[in-house]
Amino acid sequence: MAQLVGAVPEDALGRATPCESYSVGDLLDHIAGAALAFQAAAIKAPIPAAPTADAAKLDADWRTRIPSDLRALAEAWRDPDAWAGTTAAGGVELPCGVAGVVVLDELVIHGWDLARAIGSPDGYDGPGLEAVLATVQQFRASGIEGLFGPEVPTASDAPLLDRILGVTGRDPGWQPPHAIGPARG
Repeated sequence: MAQLVGAVPEDALGRATPCESYSVGDLLDHIAGAALAFQAAAIKAPIPAAPTADAAKLDADWRTRIPSDLRALAEAWRDPDAWAGTTAAGGVELPCGVAGVVVLDELVIHGWDLARAIGSPDGYDGPGLEAVLATVQQFRASGIEGLFGPEVPTASDAPLLDRILGVTGRDPGWQPPHAIGPARG
């Protein structure tokens, strides 16, 4: 994800993403906030929930700061203590094991969103996808309003990533339209 963020072209901030309400710039702001929130969750020092993602909040150094924060996030979750007990992220208290899977969920799904929006190769197929699928299915079943868009049906034998995307309201075949407007910020 850090390399992907660093590869975002300057003129891409206003482009559409598979997250209908987010431009690329909005998504970058969301990724930045998630990196900080889940790093804080790993060390059991939760921070307040961030307001809605907005490209106008991106600092001029976003291209280096966000990748640095993502690397710090990964390092924080390498500590075995990050996985023990409970923590909080986004104002929600949860078991650390669940928080760790949500971190992977955020990176996999939003990495795919960002890659698709800027035309980069996408498709994480590393470890943990089974846990991510189970977690997003559980979240979907809980009926939390606004968490995901309407589910996109996928075949039961589709690749794990495609099934995750479908559960989270993304069409695995999504292709970027023209930019949704000028970049904000």
